[in-house]
Amino acid sequence: MTLTHWCYPGAVMTPDKLRMNPKAVQFVKAFFDAGKPVAAICHGPWTLIEAGVVRGRKLTSWPSLQTDLKNAGAQWSDQQVVRTRPVTAVSRRSNRPVQSKMLGVR
Repeated sequence: MTLTHWCYPGAVMTPDKLRMNPKAVQFVKAFFDAGKPVAAICHGPWTLIEAGVVRGRKLTSWPSLQTDLKNAGAQWSDQQVVRTRPVTAVSRRSNRPVQSKMLGVR
């Protein structure tokens, strides 16, 4: 199976566990190195930070990640959705229809 895109989940526990898993972090890095599209919802950018792929990128997230993203070299935005190739970042404060539309899910 070949994956063409990846969506990092929101909430707190899943991204927190993923960023502590070296294989998951390596997976994220490989996706970025291949230029494949990635979506991160809510706290999902934590895993992106751990993979070292946010520097110089504009992202959104749950507001409590603002400092983490800035410290990792990202530009944080208080928008519901930020799209910059290869990342689509979605704030948890956006509603389900907005998330679905931006992620291409019906």
